[in-house]
Amino acid sequence: MKIYTKTGDKATTALFTGKRVPKHHIRIESYGTVDELNSFLGLLRDQEIDHHSKEVLTLVQNKLFTVGAILATEPKKENRLKIPKINEDDIELLEKEMDQMNEQLPEMTHFILPGGHTTVSYCHIARTICRRAERMISYLHENDPIPDMLLAYINRLSDYLFVLARKLSKDLQAEEVKWIPEKLD
Repeated sequence: MKIYTKTGDKATTALFTGKRVPKHHIRIESYGTVDELNSFLGLLRDQEIDHHSKEVLTLVQNKLFTVGAILATEPKKENRLKIPKINEDDIELLEKEMDQMNEQLPEMTHFILPGGHTTVSYCHIARTICRRAERMISYLHENDPIPDMLLAYINRLSDYLFVLARKLSKDLQAEEVKWIPEKLD
């Protein structure tokens, strides 16, 4: 199978259904951002982190391929996708993971500046890419409805990545720098 098809040489690409759209279409921007997020999660998973977090990130990466497939399919043709959809169990897994991590973390009293360790920074970058994906998907949803579970999953995933960044800070003994705004007189 050749990787290059030359079908995108005129700035269009095909959705899963075969319909051609401009490469800057919000649907393409949405699943392209999810793909970018998935790549950063791979980078994060390649770091020296605990085995359990690596397993969860692998599950998330697989779910993000599902998210991408859903986003690459016009809603009227969604029945053509013969893959499991995003469901409540997927969201509950992220919530359960966050709850377990939060039990081991100090209470958060301030916003936290991203950083402290390269691995923690990678996690924060993934979190912000996830938020951008959420904004893109939300914009797409205004004109072309997306399943509610998909929207909730992406929202919960960004929360999970924030808590994971805090856990990694603790595991790596990195300092969490609190954002304390300067007081004006």
